[in-house]
Amino acid sequence: MRMRGRWVLAALVLCAAALQAQTLASWEIGPFTRPAAGNPVIQPRAESVFNDPLAHAPSHWEALHTFNPAAIVRNGKVYVLYRAEDDSGAMAIGGHTSRLGLAESSDGVHFTRRAEPVFYPAKDAQEAREWPGGVEDPRLVEAANGMYVLTYTQWNRKTYSVGIATSRDLMHWTKHGTAFETAAGGKYAGLMYKSAGIVTRLDRAKGRLIAAKIDGKYWMYWGEVTIRLATSTDLIHWTPVEDATGAPLVLLSQRAGHFDSSFPETGPPPVLTSAGIVVLYNGKNAAEGGDPELGPNAYADGEALFDAKEPVKMLARAEKPMFKPELPYEKTGQYAAGTTFAEGLVVFHGQWLMYYGCADSLVSVAMATEK
Repeated sequence: MRMRGRWVLAALVLCAAALQAQTLASWEIGPFTRPAAGNPVIQPRAESVFNDPLAHAPSHWEALHTFNPAAIVRNGKVYVLYRAEDDSGAMAIGGHTSRLGLAESSDGVHFTRRAEPVFYPAKDAQEAREWPGGVEDPRLVEAANGMYVLTYTQWNRKTYSVGIATSRDLMHWTKHGTAFETAAGGKYAGLMYKSAGIVTRLDRAKGRLIAAKIDGKYWMYWGEVTIRLATSTDLIHWTPVEDATGAPLVLLSQRAGHFDSSFPETGPPPVLTSAGIVVLYNGKNAAEGGDPELGPNAYADGEALFDAKEPVKMLARAEKPMFKPELPYEKTGQYAAGTTFAEGLVVFHGQWLMYYGCADSLVSVAMATEK
């Protein structure tokens, strides 16, 4: 009887541990799997030509690489806004000019693309920030009034910043300058920063993600190397949340021995769920002392959970990546160490669709059941 009691106790402990693990993992979005066919969903096209307004010459604007996509659901279709690099400049990462192309799909996998970019450096107030490097790495959300808000990287090959733009149709855009340009009396006007995702929520009535307000404000997780936070009342002008010293508050940083051992970087727009705010992010593995299951310097995708009422408060952080480079074109390309660099996330026909860049070269999609 004593031995039987021990076995029963051990079984109860194991069940409790399994239940706890299941509970801890229940907040995560996923698991994500690749579709049986269709990937990569967007690849370079050498034949695409665009008459560039600044170069005053034809540009093969998506000849070399198409990657790092944003995504949104509109009129019953998935629209992907993807970064495209031309064949100008130096043959090195960041050495070409980037523009954003637009593609649409009825199933989230097979896309029809527009022949010319819909967002690019032009003769406007942002020219000095965006030329000749271009506009990069978009994230996209829809406001409650139907306005689309774009966060993107402005790159002039000297410095970079997060730019904000808005549109009603995804084709015609208004640029509003940098996200923190007027914050704190101009304190952050010269800051170098990138990668910004505005918090969303699933609107069940509309069946798609919409920018979420928490405590009367919009929230944006931003940054690479460390992930931080900012707030806004209009989705255009943003103010960093600061710590006691007056510096932007750090929420996520590197972890030795993990997939994010070099640093984390903001991924797609985070999602406010019943469990809290799920922040999907891209983690860079360290060259030494990182995750032994990933190659040195490879990027994989992780998740962290923040409090729904206190977006600065982290509740949980996944130990393992929820998605990582596995296929040949994810493991090597323009970025030789390999990436699954997620920037687009939508709910479409009862599924999560996550759009990601493959080694800075291609666009692919992964799917998960929407719980």
